[in-house]
Amino acid sequence: MSTFVIILIVIAAVVVVLGAAALALRARGTRGTKGLKRRFGPEYERALARHDGDAEAAERELAQRVERHGGLRERPLEATEVERFEARWTEAQEHFVDAPKEAVGEADRLLAELARARGFPDGAQYEEQLSALSVHHADHVQGYRHVHRVAHAPEGRPDTEEMREAMIEGRALFEDLMHVPDKRHAARS
Repeated sequence: MSTFVIILIVIAAVVVVLGAAALALRARGTRGTKGLKRRFGPEYERALARHDGDAEAAERELAQRVERHGGLRERPLEATEVERFEARWTEAQEHFVDAPKEAVGEADRLLAELARARGFPDGAQYEEQLSALSVHHADHVQGYRHVHRVAHAPEGRPDTEEMREAMIEGRALFEDLMHVPDKRHAARS
């Protein structure tokens, strides 16, 4: 066999190996995208929009969130904590009729305290707490974001309807944080 033929065979083998590696990486990246989309749901789309449609940048951000907060284990609430949080949420809802802005402010504080009680970062670090919540409660974290935005809006800015919507969205996260199923029990079912 001539040297030229050997070189052609080696080049062909390298091209085949590189092509196979590229296909494997592409397939793995697709699974990662699907996994992130499934895990983050609406948060995935939000990150994508924040990065102007740049899927790689959005996925990098979400992967960093998982790396930072994925190992967080939510602590169960004591029965007295459950009663106290439920009573405070009911009180905030009842207060909404007379003072909607104050009720939304109380809901904002309550969600931050509940998240902290479950083991998430302190609510004083809102962005960090929101980031951790997005990893574990992606379907409902938008409710916290909405409540927080409305609670901190200038006086007279959000109308009553927007405040009502924020309370409804916030309630979904509140319920999610209050009633997280025991993962060991769910695995047996």
